[in-house]
Amino acid sequence: MKIKGRSISKGTAKGKVLLSKQKISFLGAVDPLTGIIVDKSLDIYGKNITNRILIFPGGKGSTVGSYVIYQLKKHGKSPCAMINRRSDTIVAVGAIIAEIPVVDSLEIDPIEAEQIKDDMEVLVNGTEGYIELP
Repeated sequence: MKIKGRSISKGTAKGKVLLSKQKISFLGAVDPLTGIIVDKSLDIYGKNITNRILIFPGGKGSTVGSYVIYQLKKHGKSPCAMINRRSDTIVAVGAIIAEIPVVDSLEIDPIEAEQIKDDMEVLVNGTEGYIELP
């Protein structure tokens, strides 16, 4: 199943979903050396975002979060792609400088969609602005 959206950061990636229903502040919420979510208030606390398709509503907090996304990539601990309801500037800039594919504004809500679940394999095409589900 192909679901159209909007291209935010180019590239393609395939991986397993890690879904959060909460906005993420990359500064302080994610350890850039391990890729582990360290913010206890998040529903994905303790999980590792490395090589996952990270689905979350969008970013929040400091603009330094963009640099944290870049640090994750430099340390080999970044998600392989991200999907947002609506990407904010922090996530968009971080993804672009880290070359992580990002798509947002999908035809269906990626957070609430029954078709999208944790650990399912998803293809993200940030160049053409769509995702593919099995």
